Amino acid sequence: MPRTSPSATVEPLAGNVKVTREDWLRVAMDLLVSDGVSEVKVLTIGERLGVSRSSFYWYFKSRKDLLNQLLAEWERGNTGILLAHAAMPSADIIDAVNNFFRCIVDPDGFNHQLDFAVREWARRDGAVRRVIDRSDTARTEAIAAMFRRHGYPPEEADIRARVLYYQQIGYYALELNETLEERLSRVPGYLHAFTGVRPRPEQVAEFEAHARGVAAR
Repeated sequence: MPRTSPSATVEPLAGNVKVTREDWLRVAMDLLVSDGVSEVKVLTIGERLGVSRSSFYWYFKSRKDLLNQLLAEWERGNTGILLAHAAMPSADIIDAVNNFFRCIVDPDGFNHQLDFAVREWARRDGAVRRVIDRSDTARTEAIAAMFRRHGYPPEEADIRARVLYYQQIGYYALELNETLEERLSRVPGYLHAFTGVRPRPEQVAEFEAHARGVAAR
């Protein structure tokens, strides 16, 4: 289920209304992912939450305000968590890329379904397209900075960042149906291709253990 991380926690209203701003955004994200932005409607969300639409106006000025806040939550969540992982301390570039991979494979990390839904939304809305472009730029620059920290020249760091990022976004856009074992079997090759460095066996094993642990939750 898509997650939200509101910038300010709002307590539930008193009386019969038992939902928060986060609840409204959570259901809005569910609808965006499953049905597209055209189906993110106040009445539909209220029905799913079992509340009257009047409670909506405690948290949002309008549907447009809801959509703007929904987009901001996506940017703070998906883009924010990717930037944080790219900036994590790492002993070498293999550890750094493994940090990036951890963000991608963890269901509490990068939400690829939500990312794809926002990109579909951007096809019909120029303002959303500009936010997407800003986020893509921030993401690739963060990954490039990760490579530069480990000694790659700026031009090479930029290209490697784009290859790594675009491959991952394309992987989800194509909806490839690989098993966990198939994906893990390619990890050593991916790490070598993305970095030009052969990973040590213990680095591969550590990432595989993490990925299996996530899958077993």
